[in-house]
Amino acid sequence: MAFVVLEECIQCKHTDCVAVCPVDCFYEGPNFLVINPDECIDCALCEPECPVDAIRAEEEVPDTQQHFIVLNAELAKHPNWTQITEPKVALPEHAQWKGVKGKLAHLDRNGA
Repeated sequence: MAFVVLEECIQCKHTDCVAVCPVDCFYEGPNFLVINPDECIDCALCEPECPVDAIRAEEEVPDTQQHFIVLNAELAKHPNWTQITEPKVALPEHAQWKGVKGKLAHLDRNGA
């Protein structure tokens, strides 16, 4: 099992999780981070670091967000999504998106 980045990360993209990941399994797109499940070692260091509570163990992903398990795996392999190994500043508008529901429609899947 791996950890999964959930909808709460869309339009926020905090990278506190990246700073503690010992295997650099995070990948970034324009407005979202994902975890590559093939690289995640289930260390659980990332989960408590997320300020918007957007990371869960795969077996703890809510029913309403199960599709994020597949989405993380797909986007981690997307050619325009790149591995992120150093923390960056969150997106400028992150505060206004905190707690907003239905952010999946705002996900930019293609990247640069």
